[in-house]
Amino acid sequence: MNALKKYLVNLRYDLPASIVVFLVALPLCLGIALASGAPLFSGMIAGIVGGLVIGTLSNSHTSVSGPAAGLTAIVLMAIQQLNSFEVFLLSVVLAGALQLALGLFRAGGIADFIPSSVIRGMLTGIGVIIILKQVPHALGYDKEAEGSVSFVGPNGETTFTLFWDALMQYVHPGATAVSLVGLAILIIGERPAVKRFLGLIPAALVAVVVGVLMNAAFTAAGLEAWIIGPEHLVKIPQANSLSEFVNIFTLPDFSAWNNPKVYTIALTLCAVASIETLLCIEAMDREDPFKRTTNPNTELRAQGIGNMVSGLIGGLPITSVIVRSSANVSAGARTKMSTILHGSFLLVSVITIPHLLNLIPLSALAAVLLVVGYKLAKPSIFKKMWSYGKYQWWPFIITVVCIVLTDLLTGVFVGLGVSAFAILYGNLKNSYYFHREEYHEGDLIRVRLSQEVSFLNKASIKRTLDHLPEGSNVLIDASDTAYIDFDVLEIIRDFASVKAPIKNIRVALRGFHERYKIGDADFVHCETLAVDDPIRKLFESSPVGQIPTDKLPISA
Repeated sequence: MNALKKYLVNLRYDLPASIVVFLVALPLCLGIALASGAPLFSGMIAGIVGGLVIGTLSNSHTSVSGPAAGLTAIVLMAIQQLNSFEVFLLSVVLAGALQLALGLFRAGGIADFIPSSVIRGMLTGIGVIIILKQVPHALGYDKEAEGSVSFVGPNGETTFTLFWDALMQYVHPGATAVSLVGLAILIIGERPAVKRFLGLIPAALVAVVVGVLMNAAFTAAGLEAWIIGPEHLVKIPQANSLSEFVNIFTLPDFSAWNNPKVYTIALTLCAVASIETLLCIEAMDREDPFKRTTNPNTELRAQGIGNMVSGLIGGLPITSVIVRSSANVSAGARTKMSTILHGSFLLVSVITIPHLLNLIPLSALAAVLLVVGYKLAKPSIFKKMWSYGKYQWWPFIITVVCIVLTDLLTGVFVGLGVSAFAILYGNLKNSYYFHREEYHEGDLIRVRLSQEVSFLNKASIKRTLDHLPEGSNVLIDASDTAYIDFDVLEIIRDFASVKAPIKNIRVALRGFHERYKIGDADFVHCETLAVDDPIRKLFESSPVGQIPTDKLPISA
């Protein structure tokens, strides 16, 4: 009852958002199916299942699932290898079963290890791709299928060449006018006064309806050069009867269960779809204005069941999708009811009004997507990431560039590599280890460890100890340390027992737990020293503030 009340209370936000997501999802479902070499209706099935089945089972409040552009190359290759769409559907079912198993075995925590700079770079990169891909559609240049996000197309064309060709060689006046008017409506519709006037009617729906009416006006006026032809409109498959509609659905070919390629493709689909889903929900949780958290294991189970259902009735593989999810958040969705409603709209529209939907210009929908892309890649985001410093900026911008020039997963993996390098490099910075000119022979030096000392701190601590001057009195203080990695302990043992005596360095320890077994004949413990001992005096002097180990200093 409480859940129902929550959905009813938030319906005034979720309903308009669901319409926006429906309008965004409509061409993407069809375009991804076309780019995948699959039947057009398979994309619609995946969108419907993503909304109704996964939307119901998921505990994500904002993410929207459907056919994913990132899987188009895999799907195209798989259908060609299996030489049968029905056999491919068997791989989709098996991939869903594997995802369900991953969720049951709680394998969804991998997304927690993705740095925020990479997540933000992923969202911004997708935003840049949306803008680059939708500008040609906004100008009426629909050479590339809607929904494609790959940098290199099947015929060797790239995102940049298509963008340039649209600007220089082909600008359809009618389509361009529709997109410009649509953009104006969407921008004006963001104003609070206009939002109050429109009420539950989203500005995106107004922009699309106006686009349809404008094309009708071009036709009525006989403006041949301005008329937007069928090749520039939405193309939903139409069934003339109920039996014809039922026949659109396709069953998997279970007789191919002994084909090893089926299982290889299923594993590939499971891995890629699961990673994309986990990345998406992690990103959407960060974008959620209410900062709610999605259980990744629940999401994997929902995605697994959704993919099994989709494969059983002839749909493409499904993931949680950033473009639709971002549109959902930016449109003001509050609960997952928006996702469920968008799936319902897809189902009802395919059954009842495909002929009306086929009047929608792609340029009108491009205007909606351009606004979504801008919100993901606003200049202020670049400025903010720059202000966070180079260890946030470089993983962010490299992720953005790699996603634009390759694909989502490649860009994310490169970003992760850059982030890991930044962490390791940060531990090797000169300011993190001892500077010979700052201390001299006979000095009293304190090395204070922070609460968690991991293997990532190994290089920094090693270089710190190696640069201590001869004849020093050194206190290694672990008073506030809860965990020390074994490798770090080995370095401390080696320094105190081998290297320190060679350099006539006197080492004392404090705060090391007995379980580390670090105290032996080569060590002295601060508590056992005489009251007037210089190292004991060092410890009893005014303490320095604790500093994270990734910026480990040596302080006297």
